[in-house]
Amino acid sequence: MTAQYLADCSVWVISILVAMRLRYIDLPHYPISAGLIVSIVLVCAVQGVVGLQVHLYRGRYLYGSYDEVRGVAVTVALAAGSLLLVSGLWDAANHPVPLSVCGVAAAFALVGMLGVRYVVRTWRDMRKRPTDAVPTLVYGAGDAGAQLVTGILRDLNSRYIPVGLLDDAPHKQRLQISGVPVLGTGDDMVQAVSETGAQVVIVAMTGVSASTMRRVIKNADAAGVTVKVIPPLSEIVHGEVQVADVRDIDLEDLLGRHEIDINVEQIAGYLSGRVVLVTGAGGSIGSELCRQIARYAPAKLYLLDRDESALHSVELMLYGRALLTHETSVLADIRDAVRIRQVFEEIRPDVVFHAAALKHLPVLERFPEEAVKSNVWGTWNVLEAALATGVTRFVNISTDKAADPISVLGYSKRIAERLTAWVAHEEDKTYLSVRFGNVLGSRGSVVTTFQDQIARGAPITVTDPRVTRYFMTVQEACQLVIQAAAHGHRGDTLVLDMGEPVSIEELARTLAAHAGRPAVIAYSGLRHGEKLHEALFAESEVPRPGGHPLVMEVDVPPLSPAAVLAMGDDGDFRSALEQLSALPTDGTDLVMGRDMSAYEAPAPRNNGDDAPTD
Repeated sequence: MTAQYLADCSVWVISILVAMRLRYIDLPHYPISAGLIVSIVLVCAVQGVVGLQVHLYRGRYLYGSYDEVRGVAVTVALAAGSLLLVSGLWDAANHPVPLSVCGVAAAFALVGMLGVRYVVRTWRDMRKRPTDAVPTLVYGAGDAGAQLVTGILRDLNSRYIPVGLLDDAPHKQRLQISGVPVLGTGDDMVQAVSETGAQVVIVAMTGVSASTMRRVIKNADAAGVTVKVIPPLSEIVHGEVQVADVRDIDLEDLLGRHEIDINVEQIAGYLSGRVVLVTGAGGSIGSELCRQIARYAPAKLYLLDRDESALHSVELMLYGRALLTHETSVLADIRDAVRIRQVFEEIRPDVVFHAAALKHLPVLERFPEEAVKSNVWGTWNVLEAALATGVTRFVNISTDKAADPISVLGYSKRIAERLTAWVAHEEDKTYLSVRFGNVLGSRGSVVTTFQDQIARGAPITVTDPRVTRYFMTVQEACQLVIQAAAHGHRGDTLVLDMGEPVSIEELARTLAAHAGRPAVIAYSGLRHGEKLHEALFAESEVPRPGGHPLVMEVDVPPLSPAAVLAMGDDGDFRSALEQLSALPTDGTDLVMGRDMSAYEAPAPRNNGDDAPTD
């Protein structure tokens, strides 16, 4: 760092001499005395001593960084102070350096030193810029975009070279970041590509909505460029966006993602050190719940499922091995009331997440009795066992199809919500339901079907061009389920914010475009029990804030288990489901026209051996 010190000393010499020239501008020559020379030597010596103390000349700072700027400012201030002190102590009539010159010279020195560093750093950065790289537009001129542009320009091996920025904010239209200008908004992409020759667009924004992402893809397709993204900041381990973070678009990006603000202390408060049981643990939602719950150090996490292969998979995910000998893996069927009661008595859980259910709408329309056995009677078996063994917190996983239901699936899940509410109110316990829409990554999802059809080159089957659905990633859904359970009150049904509903036809076309295939749509018509548009709330429900920005609460009328266990005696399970799901709670416990207030619940029912995994 000797060269840097000598450069700073040269700046001091020039600054003092220029300031002297300005001070004595009316004289043909200004006095150069031994005192002036001593003053220059002194200020250079102080610059060196202080500079070493603040690590300015020890290679501790990134060249031209904010830290180095602070070190330069401190050093110049102390060096100027010493110069001012020495001049002040000198004979007032013979100041070697006039006092006014001290301040002017310090200002010149500070600007000069920073200027030298700026020029050298710019030269170095220009030498480091990738030369054999793909011309790239960066969509987003905020913090993430600025970090990405800066990181690319400093990476000699970068695959990309930024040639322009795009941003929809009006106040950023004249902005430049490291010399890279903002060329317009996202809708100006075609023109920007034409002007710059860009081949790639990187979306450098966090929390991008589904509609914005689809607009970007549409514009990129028209411009003939590839779209890349950066992950959410919560997934970037090192805290700053770097070139290595840039990746291809995945399904979650196409449908938008939430940045979930998790209160770890609240969650840990009811999970850490507790015995937790997850039913349907081998399903897509249950397994993700298990993965996330394990982060909060429960005393034990029990995995219950009737599918041994599903238990094998979730064991492998959690423990890295799967011999199915782990004491916390429980093979059991929620339809078997006696077995479920036995399990609860053995493990004595504190918290239960009930994720086991049959969920495929068309097949349940054909076999409504199966929905009753699993989603209704099976849920009651779990509730009853939880109540008998002192479970303090019970979370029933529900669906948006339970809001004003018209399908067997919706009816059965609505009844499950009402059973949970009944137990909560009767026993004054924190038993609640959490309701949300379609989950990406779950088995049998419409998205999975579309991707398979696109891969095979088959027509994409859409029921109706007007159909919309809510979507959320399984990670987001489970994060909010765990967080919501920390806020929920007894009997509440908590409804997760799913964002804006997505057009299924638009989704199909976006997936096809992303795969580089033509979108051939075949309309099959709505199936029995399907809605054009799902609702997160029933018309009779009044949502209220649920303790988290992405959670709302609604009241669900309780429903007595006596009514539920009596259903289907005549074999018409679909009608029984429909009537019970809509039955008002008015204190008379009417069931299909009969007064059930004095009804004594029958013994628990064992309902066969075909129980859910998801």
